[in-house]
Amino acid sequence: MGIRKVDYLLIGGGLASANCARWLREEGAEGEVLLVGREPDPPYNRPNCSKGYLRGEESREEALFRPNEWWSGQNIELLTRTSVMALDVGSRTARLSTKEDVEFDKALIATGANVRRLNVDGCELEQIHYLRTLGNADAIREGVKDAEEVVLIGGSYIGCEVAASLTLMGKHCTIVTQEQHTLERGFGARVGRFFGELLEAHGVTVHGGDELERFEGQGRVSEVVTRGGLELAADAVVIGAGVTPDVGLAQRAGLEIGERGGVRCSSRLESSLPGLFAAGDICEYDSVVHGGAAMRIEHWDVAFNHGKTAALNMLGRDVAHEEVPYFFSVLGDWGELEYVGPAHEWDQEIVRGSFDDGSFTNWYLNDGVVKAALTLGRSDDLDHARRLLVGEVVLDDAQRAALGDLGSDLGAVGH
Repeated sequence: MGIRKVDYLLIGGGLASANCARWLREEGAEGEVLLVGREPDPPYNRPNCSKGYLRGEESREEALFRPNEWWSGQNIELLTRTSVMALDVGSRTARLSTKEDVEFDKALIATGANVRRLNVDGCELEQIHYLRTLGNADAIREGVKDAEEVVLIGGSYIGCEVAASLTLMGKHCTIVTQEQHTLERGFGARVGRFFGELLEAHGVTVHGGDELERFEGQGRVSEVVTRGGLELAADAVVIGAGVTPDVGLAQRAGLEIGERGGVRCSSRLESSLPGLFAAGDICEYDSVVHGGAAMRIEHWDVAFNHGKTAALNMLGRDVAHEEVPYFFSVLGDWGELEYVGPAHEWDQEIVRGSFDDGSFTNWYLNDGVVKAALTLGRSDDLDHARRLLVGEVVLDDAQRAALGDLGSDLGAVGH
């Protein structure tokens, strides 16, 4: 049987590949498009896993990027439960897990990330969960049906969002986090304290400055023991210990890996090998927004927008990725934080609004330049934050004071 040939091979079943396929067609690509994903589901919106889908308020179909029939309607071939095992960049050929070889003209590598698994005593016990996929959300929902006490390991997005969702489902949740406050690692102590207190006000117990020592139980977990000496009853555990970029395929193919552990790419998202692009969690690119610094940002919105840029450059448009990364996190119906950035370091924080009122924007500056902004209830401020991020304007004392003054015009700041 002759080798199969396609014009565009999209490796990875997440939003980066899905949006790339969409924009290839919308921008006039006429060749064959093949999307290969290892998950059993078509591409879907991963944030739903910790929110409405986890709580059983959204169906599987509602989480999908597009309805199943959309793919055939766009003449895009979708292979689920399939992995690309190897890439021969010389012959531009991919070996699939089905043993089929596929020759391609251009390819996108968007293999995403894998959850970081903890290797501690008792980690093999039942009812210890990780959350990355719809299937994981199904297992958690089923596993906590009869649970009363659920322990979350990690105080970042997964830990906080799952704690909020399970609390709304009637479970008592306890978070154990290495940082003193939830969400502190990315947003600082002051913002972290606010969200920790918000969780606690709704019944979540937070133990900061501590970490997991071991799990105990007979066959299934019954207790979480921390290094600080806590012994926490646990009918179920959800671990949110971060993720690592899945760059194995790219490494074996000879693509350059950057300092942050991602596939090193230009501002066009093209890798060190012409015609091979990267997107999403594995993409470490020259950011025109962040002063040329190599960025690797793990968030669904980044992957989504990467997909469009990759598609345009596959079509020869020669466009830099200029989208300012945007994040959001929903804590049940208690609050939704929004964030543009990210700020890897900062030396000043300025608050516009009030933590007490639960409506504020926290600005992150370094050497007088806005590097990020987080908001709760003040979404309009983010448009100004994006402008200031891109402009990299050094703000004087008066302009910095205006960032925190509700009576000031943000539109005038930076001009």
